[in-house]
Amino acid sequence: MRDDRQVKRSLVFFLVPDFTLVAFATALEPLRAANRMAGYQAYTWRLASVDGKPVRASNGVEVAVTSSLSDERQKMTGRERPTMVVVCSGLNVDAYVNKSVFAWLREEYNRGVALGGLCTGAQILAAAGLLANKRCAIHWENLPGFAEKYPKANVFADLFEVDSNIYTCAGGTAAMDMMFQLIGEDFDDNLVNRVCEQMLTDRVRSPSDRQRLPLRARLGVQNSKVLTIIELMEANLSEPLSLIEIAEAVGLSRRQIERLFRQEMGRSPARYYLEIRLDRARHLLVQSSMPVVEVAVACGFVSASHFSKCYRELYARSPQQERADRKQLVAA
Repeated sequence: MRDDRQVKRSLVFFLVPDFTLVAFATALEPLRAANRMAGYQAYTWRLASVDGKPVRASNGVEVAVTSSLSDERQKMTGRERPTMVVVCSGLNVDAYVNKSVFAWLREEYNRGVALGGLCTGAQILAAAGLLANKRCAIHWENLPGFAEKYPKANVFADLFEVDSNIYTCAGGTAAMDMMFQLIGEDFDDNLVNRVCEQMLTDRVRSPSDRQRLPLRARLGVQNSKVLTIIELMEANLSEPLSLIEIAEAVGLSRRQIERLFRQEMGRSPARYYLEIRLDRARHLLVQSSMPVVEVAVACGFVSASHFSKCYRELYARSPQQERADRKQLVAA
């Protein structure tokens, strides 16, 4: 272990309304455990919000803070200046616009302060203009809309990413893995392992570990050819492959693919392909403000009318109704 009582980081956790409590907790707890294992306060932190008032998480729990945006601006050049600012967000992040917050984040970064984003925090960092040509991670549910809205950001479905003093993670327990990375940078594997033991975690996951269950577990499918075909489909949603192209890629005939999908998935490959494209469209409608016609194009539909027809057939509502219902839920 490096000495180490000089090792110390001060963090500001900036809470955004509807932030994900589990990501916040699993980011904070490893720091508390690290202090305990190190035997001194290697990490200090404070909680902040725009107005200094408590912030409601997406599960309805209100969390008190000790600092406001104006307080943090005053501390930028003093002894209480943080070494890292972590943005904690969650649901409805696409609707979050606060130019003062964006300007503050840019200024902190330009002064050498590290930035972090938990769950959908990467979207706020991107909106602040901080993720152009940077690797970042975001929750898989928000990834399609994020990729469409911020094409200059290099977003990945990884647990977390670290690039140029910017730390982003997908949320949930991935926040814990990102903090293990940070603790490992300051100490050594021994302390990280002791923190893991305290938190009943059997291993440190790597940044590139999957956010979602592998297809085999998620779909309950064992046939390797079917899994390969589904992976091809999921990688080509905006420009769908033809069944002939898929057949050539996997070395099967069209008839063999049709038979396999009937046996394993209970539907034709064309129907399954359509359903996963519509599933992506649903995420874009709910998690982004993209116009419906752009959602249609992003999901491989040649016209908005054809997209609406297919969407209504699967979900018993139009894309416009889906978005309207989402707005009503947010307003409530």
